[in-house]
Amino acid sequence: MPLVAGVDSSTQSCKVVVRDAETGALVRSGSAPHPEGTEVDPAAWWTALSSAVEAAGGLADVAAVSVGGQQHGMVCLDEAGEVVRPALLWNDTRSAAAAAALNTELGAAAWAEAVGSVQVASFTATKLRWLAEHEPEAAARTAAVCLPHDWLTWKLADGGDLGSLRTDRSDASGTGYYSAVTGEYRRDLLMRALGRDDVVLPEVLEPSASAGRTSTGALLGAGCGDNAGASLGVGARPGDVVVSIGTSGVACAVSETPTADASGAVAGFADATGRYLPLVATLNAARVLDATTRLLGVSHEQLSRLALEAPSGADGLVLVPYLEGERTPDRPSARGVIHGLTLTTAEPAHLARAAVEGLLCGLADGIDALKAQGVAVDRVLLVGGGARSEAVRRLAPVVLGHPVLVPEPGEYVADGAARQAAWALAGGAEPPTWELAGTETYEADPDPAVRARYAEVRDLTEGT
Repeated sequence: MPLVAGVDSSTQSCKVVVRDAETGALVRSGSAPHPEGTEVDPAAWWTALSSAVEAAGGLADVAAVSVGGQQHGMVCLDEAGEVVRPALLWNDTRSAAAAAALNTELGAAAWAEAVGSVQVASFTATKLRWLAEHEPEAAARTAAVCLPHDWLTWKLADGGDLGSLRTDRSDASGTGYYSAVTGEYRRDLLMRALGRDDVVLPEVLEPSASAGRTSTGALLGAGCGDNAGASLGVGARPGDVVVSIGTSGVACAVSETPTADASGAVAGFADATGRYLPLVATLNAARVLDATTRLLGVSHEQLSRLALEAPSGADGLVLVPYLEGERTPDRPSARGVIHGLTLTTAEPAHLARAAVEGLLCGLADGIDALKAQGVAVDRVLLVGGGARSEAVRRLAPVVLGHPVLVPEPGEYVADGAARQAAWALAGGAEPPTWELAGTETYEADPDPAVRARYAEVRDLTEGT
């Protein structure tokens, strides 16, 4: 019974799961927190990974391990392999002006055609432009650029020279200078972003390939971006849309064909199986619920009960949840706003309902954007910390307009990484099949009035 380990190095924490390579049965797990902020010293990720591994009982008996990680971040290394400056994370919006400039210079349609996505502040290319403009000395010292999961995989392999950096299609496709269609880096776009094209970029591995071995001899999988990892973890197939409510909100679909959305709503990423993962992401997801609990002075369970007590549509009360700016739509300086406050709607239950519905309306817009790109939507799978809310589960089919399948709560990014590790260990054309247990189906009649009211006020926000 060989064991495999999967790592989820997310924005907020590091999770490690150890599973049976053949059946996927969970054997043990561990976790450790990450520091808050949108700028983090990568050493904190390594410390958290070491702690999470220890909490999971170590990796001495593990045959293979793979790392799933938060996408897009910018990790710059010097010639000696030392970190040049703290990493800028995906949710750091200081490069919004750089993204706008890059889109103006090349054109949104040209970016979409080249790399599948129009540039937004999340992408690595925009952060490199910001670095070149605001910290030219750090840019000059940069000899290699990688992503969070690339760096952790490299560290697990005991580092080595910069040429031993490895990544995969899913994470590379979120940099802004890699084409998942051609399977090649676009160094001309790297030049446009950084002003140089001579930096080392990680070798892009096939999904089942090995990135080397750990110091204990375990095989290292290629790794993956977090959304691709979650998709692999829930066993998503073509026609499935995975809606994830975590730090970010995501609607992504496994597709046999790539997308190139010049509007910028849909990012044309790759998945972790050799297919594509068109994706819509929002900056505001589970923390909308966190903020509302603080505002109302209630627990998450109480918030859920309150939301289910209020009528559908909350009598016209709408929360547009742009609490940290927004990525989709691309409004990095936007602010959240409440519309329709009256003597009737000035109730905790109405605000709780508006928070849940506003969160789901943003994701429903994302599913519509996927459909507009020709993506088939047969099933919706709901995952992430926000899916633990009964109100979110019950209201999701009302707002999303589809029956919703909710797997039992789990660490699906780490599970996907573990499944990838098992794939690297076993080989073959497709990853091993692991049964997804405990899935519940939620069905309800859609209420188009909820989304119609949200659409009326969605654009009436402060900031752009």
